[in-house]
Amino acid sequence: MVAAGTAIAGLLVTAAACGDDDTTGGGGTTSTGVDAAKATSLADFGGLDGLIAAAKAEGELNVIALPPDWANYGELIDTFSKKYGIKVNSDNPNGSSADELTAVKQLKGQDRAPDVLDIGTSFALTAADEGLLAPYQVATWDDIPDELKEPTGLWFSDYGGYVSIGYDANVITTPPTSFADLTKPEFKNKVAIDADPTQAAAAFAAVFAAALANGGSVDNILPGVEYFAELKRLGNFVPTEGTPATIESGQTPVLIWWDYLNAGVKEKIGGKVDFKVVIPSDGLYASYYTQAISATAPHPAAARLWQEFLYSDEGQNLWLKGLARPVRLDAMTAAGTVDPALAALLPKPAGEAQYPTQEQQDAAKKIVNDNWAKLVGGA
Repeated sequence: MVAAGTAIAGLLVTAAACGDDDTTGGGGTTSTGVDAAKATSLADFGGLDGLIAAAKAEGELNVIALPPDWANYGELIDTFSKKYGIKVNSDNPNGSSADELTAVKQLKGQDRAPDVLDIGTSFALTAADEGLLAPYQVATWDDIPDELKEPTGLWFSDYGGYVSIGYDANVITTPPTSFADLTKPEFKNKVAIDADPTQAAAAFAAVFAAALANGGSVDNILPGVEYFAELKRLGNFVPTEGTPATIESGQTPVLIWWDYLNAGVKEKIGGKVDFKVVIPSDGLYASYYTQAISATAPHPAAARLWQEFLYSDEGQNLWLKGLARPVRLDAMTAAGTVDPALAALLPKPAGEAQYPTQEQQDAAKKIVNDNWAKLVGGA
């Protein structure tokens, strides 16, 4: 794992009723005789031009749970749409990873079902086990470390970051540098996370980081749940889901979130709030999110073109523009295709983060699911 300014390599893990029962996807065979829903690489389309033609024939792409200000997704979507002339339908932009999987199941067979997913890795593992994903390997597949992808292409890591503490410096006069600081009286009614950690990967990561800061380990996330229970007992934990809007309104002056998302808050409301971001010294935790294609995507060619775009140098640099660390960052740095000015903006944490394995992630998820509601309650 390379901690500062490079890819976070080595991580094994970070509605309407159903329509018909078709499980082959909604796109069918292209004009060139390719069944896009079964294509596993560009070779099945005869190359990129063939995939572009098939995707343009479909004309649309359905994405879900992609806020425009999350890792620069707004620009990514606009660039893709203009580049290929494909309409992008963005549903439930503030949804969670759990919401994405629910949509795949409940909207199966419908034209508005999700084509692609951007989910926490633990949710990708669940989706793969349930047969919800289609295997596909992008052209830059070899640049993705083996431990950050499912071998057949059912899922593959995309971008990542570190759990951080963002705070309004106009309200917080003593800057926090650790999870321990947030237990102090001056943080009463001020500390939030972005969602319920049983439903959202970012909030789950906040609990894992808190565990590492409070005697836990990658084998024991319970101290993280207990930490938030203690914050609640002290009156420091705000049971409001933190967003840029709640920061601006003063409801949640402190937000534990991914570093690139807190950095986005700083950029979005910087003129109204003096928002600063630190990576806590006592709970260094990093993780990737994961891309996947729905096995029942109504636009299977467009879904595959979207992945090719995201994992191209252009797409990876656009994620980097959002201060997220793209999974190909090391390979692009070596090849000289990364934007050096953007790479220089990435925070450089002191020390090395800890990373749970797939089995540790699964065990931690169960502990959080079993204990969050009874010890902490709603986010």
